[in-house]
Amino acid sequence: MASHDVPIGASQVSLAALNERSREIFRSIVESYLTTGEPVGSRNLSRILPISLSPASVRNVMSDLEDLGLIFAPHTSAGRLPTELGLRFFVDALMQVGDLTEDSRRSIEAQVAVHGANKSVDAVLTEASQMLSGLTRSAGVVLTTKINVRLKHIEFVRLEPERALAVLVAEDGQVENRVLNVPPGLPSSALVEAGNFLNSRIRGRTLDELRIEIETAVTQGKAELDALTQKVISAGLASWSGGNSDERQLIVRGHANLLDDLHALDDLERVRSLFDALETKRGVIDLLGRAERADGVRIFIGSENKLFSLSGSSTIVAPYRDNEGRIVGVIGVIGPTRLNYARIIPMVDYTARVVSRLLSG
Repeated sequence: MASHDVPIGASQVSLAALNERSREIFRSIVESYLTTGEPVGSRNLSRILPISLSPASVRNVMSDLEDLGLIFAPHTSAGRLPTELGLRFFVDALMQVGDLTEDSRRSIEAQVAVHGANKSVDAVLTEASQMLSGLTRSAGVVLTTKINVRLKHIEFVRLEPERALAVLVAEDGQVENRVLNVPPGLPSSALVEAGNFLNSRIRGRTLDELRIEIETAVTQGKAELDALTQKVISAGLASWSGGNSDERQLIVRGHANLLDDLHALDDLERVRSLFDALETKRGVIDLLGRAERADGVRIFIGSENKLFSLSGSSTIVAPYRDNEGRIVGVIGVIGPTRLNYARIIPMVDYTARVVSRLLSG
């Protein structure tokens, strides 16, 4: 189900490098961290381990795990925490990913589908991210592209002598406004003519399809339009159908959840740094764009992506598809590195599948 971006160095640690005792101690350190966020010491570990070991024996194994780069001591205390490499190793090699219960599946379907009924794509995605945020106590995140939206109507409205507003209405009810520069001295009749020309060809087409058809018509001389009207049409199409990262919309829900479980001032600083990253959006869009290129759930831990190297956050995301089976975005959660990976991975995976089903419905 999950495919991961594995950092350099992860391959140096294999499951074979750990005997059963080392695995149990390492697993207990990670699970304790995921539950409490606190370092755990050899004395406490010896009490909770499923095998009987003295604190001294546990300390020896912890020393070996530290040499492998899987755990570290955050302070001079005896407690240890997993490193990012350790978390990645745990997620890839040791973690048992649970399956969702039938009740959980029904709950996800009900929440997304109820809100999704007769709603725009944006509304479905917003509700899905809000639901994930609530279920996981993290921030829900969606990256969606506008390039595949099927269109219904377009209108040009003059704002100033050299600026016009283009109003685009999609079949699913989304409305988008873009300000365009128009040629000086453009008569209002050219705006009307441009709108009429596009509307006669627009219904049910994506911007890409419309742009190709109109470029062909203009090139072959089939379009009886004057030069100014052609400029309006070109500007209108170019403003939407570029397909670059500006065409992608980021939806983040549940920021407040990231503040719920802070342990220290440095936690707060990390969350502030994450908020800054979410505000700039470009980095998040680039990161999530990487997740669009693979099937299944993608997990990015801490500095495996530059975006979260300061905030020490993790992202669990999965792609969703449109009615033609094309990947058109990703949905998932952003939270601290001590997310409950085993619980959240199947939730994200199933939510992406429910959203795909609704969008292709």
